[in-house]
Amino acid sequence: MNKDIKINWEWPLLLLVIGTLAVGIWAYPQLPDQVPMHWNVQGEVDDYGSRLTGAFAIPLLNVAIYFLFIFLPRLDPKYDNYRKFSEVYRIFRYAMHLFFTGLYLVTIATALGNPLPIGRIVPAGVALLLLVIGNYLGRVRHNYFLGIRTPWTLANEEVWRKTHRLTGYLWTGTSLTALVAALMLPQDLIWMVFFPLILGPPFFAVGYSYWLYRRISH
Repeated sequence: MNKDIKINWEWPLLLLVIGTLAVGIWAYPQLPDQVPMHWNVQGEVDDYGSRLTGAFAIPLLNVAIYFLFIFLPRLDPKYDNYRKFSEVYRIFRYAMHLFFTGLYLVTIATALGNPLPIGRIVPAGVALLLLVIGNYLGRVRHNYFLGIRTPWTLANEEVWRKTHRLTGYLWTGTSLTALVAALMLPQDLIWMVFFPLILGPPFFAVGYSYWLYRRISH
């Protein structure tokens, strides 16, 4: 997998990871003792963390994700398949790091006294992340770590391919709709619409992969 990771593509990812750590070091002395960590569906803070947690939880998560994406393929019996979708794999890595970096910057800005519409920003960010994933899901090759891993997709490559392709189309559409909802709907209605749109495709994928496997097997 390392042969597929070009250094010119790796540097921006490293800058994102190191950048969030640098922001944490800069922000730590300025943060209050209690840092907002979670917001309810109305966009109101309903959970706090310590200054240390607020400053470094997401940067350390970014570090963990960085190394997981590099080393997990090496443990996969389908290791060679990662070469067949290395570009998509790189896009997924970028999407994940950009999402958590954005979430972190919004959290820090809020903790430092800059009010932001968290109730819209967070669902919009999740929708954008899933929009990217859905758009490229159909190009993910058979593996044991990334994608829709049901017993039936793992057992049959045709089931894997067809399930990922159809679910990718569905997730792209629902994520785009969820993005519009996050930006346009009244605050108290966003999550009522958002959750079914985002969670629908994974549940569909489970049922569809089972049905498809049964049809192909018989």
